Amino acid sequence: MKARPVALAFVASATVATAESRGVPDLAQLRSMTARFAPVEITADVSALPHNERQALTRMIEASRILDSLFLRQVWAGNDSLLLRLLEDDSPLGHARLHYFMINKGPWDRLDHDAPFIPGVGPKPAAANFYPAGSTRDEVDAWLRGLPEADRAAATGFFTTIRRAPGGGFAFVPYSLEYQGELQRSADLLREAAGLTKQATLKAFLDERASAFLSNDYYASDVAWMRLDASIEPTIGPYETYEDGWFNYKAAFEAYVAVRDDSETARLARFSSELQGLEDHLPIDPRYRRAKLGGLSPIRVVNVVFSSGDGNRGVQTAAYNLPNDERVVEKTGSKRVMLRNIQEAKFKATLVPIAKVALPPSEQADVSFDAFFTHILMHELTHGLGPQGITVNGRATTVRHELKEANAALEEAKADVTGLWALQQLMDKGVLDKRQERAFYTTFLASAFRTLRFGPSDAHGKGMALQINALLDAGGFKVNPDGTFVVDFAKVKPAVAALAGEILTVQATGDYAKAKEMLATRAVVRPEVQRVFDRLTGVPVDIEPRFSTAEELTAAR
Repeated sequence: MKARPVALAFVASATVATAESRGVPDLAQLRSMTARFAPVEITADVSALPHNERQALTRMIEASRILDSLFLRQVWAGNDSLLLRLLEDDSPLGHARLHYFMINKGPWDRLDHDAPFIPGVGPKPAAANFYPAGSTRDEVDAWLRGLPEADRAAATGFFTTIRRAPGGGFAFVPYSLEYQGELQRSADLLREAAGLTKQATLKAFLDERASAFLSNDYYASDVAWMRLDASIEPTIGPYETYEDGWFNYKAAFEAYVAVRDDSETARLARFSSELQGLEDHLPIDPRYRRAKLGGLSPIRVVNVVFSSGDGNRGVQTAAYNLPNDERVVEKTGSKRVMLRNIQEAKFKATLVPIAKVALPPSEQADVSFDAFFTHILMHELTHGLGPQGITVNGRATTVRHELKEANAALEEAKADVTGLWALQQLMDKGVLDKRQERAFYTTFLASAFRTLRFGPSDAHGKGMALQINALLDAGGFKVNPDGTFVVDFAKVKPAVAALAGEILTVQATGDYAKAKEMLATRAVVRPEVQRVFDRLTGVPVDIEPRFSTAEELTAAR
């Protein structure tokens, strides 16, 4: 996305020149780019697990590693051959390129407009490897619209690719066929893990997910995942659609293998009972609210042992809300998983030093990990609130299908700002301590700069740009003469409610044109924000996890 003046373009870090000015980066530039990801040892305490459960955990890690190679294929058809070439280059520059390739899961810098950092590589394909090479978005869209309803549902679904048919047209291919080799190996390991665990709901999920890899029907395994109640919390499969830059239809493979933090999970469980009340008071026309949410909506706090695929590329996920299949959400609700050890690493490595630059000294003491952690939880909770299945011109559809490529960024913005609105609702109700109010808003402001640095190719970064500009325009955020930012507590609350209502209404009405207009005009970085970025030289953008516990477990097998 391009902004009109050059000053409004996204810049991820002042230490790295833009792609247009630098060309293909040399060794020094690559090292500077890589330094934006702070190496962090990610550990989790698995000592309480019985021997058989640790063995099961190890099989899940091994199954998850397979998804890294599968995800590389989904990002770009040329990734496999390029990776082989990089592995053969033993020079310092070759090692640097390989290192950054593995961080980004491809040869494009996800923090810098997806600029290629390896010579001979063209622009990152918006279609990824989900659609036929040489086809255009309009051609595929016209073919999709011409299909019978049942075929169109499959072709636009999460779990198919679109390929050239023998006659020259298009055809949809199930993931179970497209990725047959990797999925068979992963399924075998999941079944081994199911045979080792003594936890009934974990065994049920692993068996169901192994079957789904081979049948391409993920419904039963998603329901089993929603019912999972075990000391080990695996999430493995095709979920998020961020890589599909054409339509936001196709799910990328990812994995998170984690152990549950029982004390923190119990502390946060009370929020689940508040969801219907929040839905009933969303700042939109009452006809767009859902009278009854899906049933379970569990919350899990976990410590990550290993992640892979779309779950370990570029900026690291701090929490997630799944599944994305609207049919499952309608039946069971969705599960919110909080990655506590990842969040702690991000807070220490990035948010604390950002706050020292972006906020005046008098406000920095209000930035707290508890506020950071709780807003991320509310972000994930509010993904499950508001419009999901909608009706447009008498036609039953979904927000995701109507907003297409604009959906991901707008949904992230909705979850952020509606999550902040929800925190205020819970403070007003007495569920949360009202004395946390300053911490919640000030920590959100500091974290806005953290998220903006993820860049314009990241849905979270694009969505945050929309939010910070809307709140600046409404006076909820203000810029001091010295360039630091502060919250105006009298104006920020109505501004947050108004923006949440605007986004939720666009989703409820499936207004694709309005969604595109919002992102085109407000998902930009203004000069006053850019000046903060310019002072963040040397502050990491995110973390590069090194999964020490996973290495120990697999080495001991």
